[in-house]
Amino acid sequence: MSKEQDQAIARKGRHISLVIAGTMVAWIVLSLIGGPVLGLPGRFALLFDLAALAGLIYAVVNIIQLWRMRQDSQR
Repeated sequence: MSKEQDQAIARKGRHISLVIAGTMVAWIVLSLIGGPVLGLPGRFALLFDLAALAGLIYAVVNIIQLWRMRQDSQR
């Protein structure tokens, strides 16, 4: 494996971890302040849940891409 490939894999891994952590933090914060504090209707809770689900699906797609990058670099 070359140094550039190692750096690309590490960069993608950091990106994935930030997406997952950011999605979860945003989802928790929005869920906690959305209804009780701001008084938003329940449909906004569903919107927050769907946005979090979209972020996690994006992360899974990137994890698969990362896995394929690692498989290709080991050959």
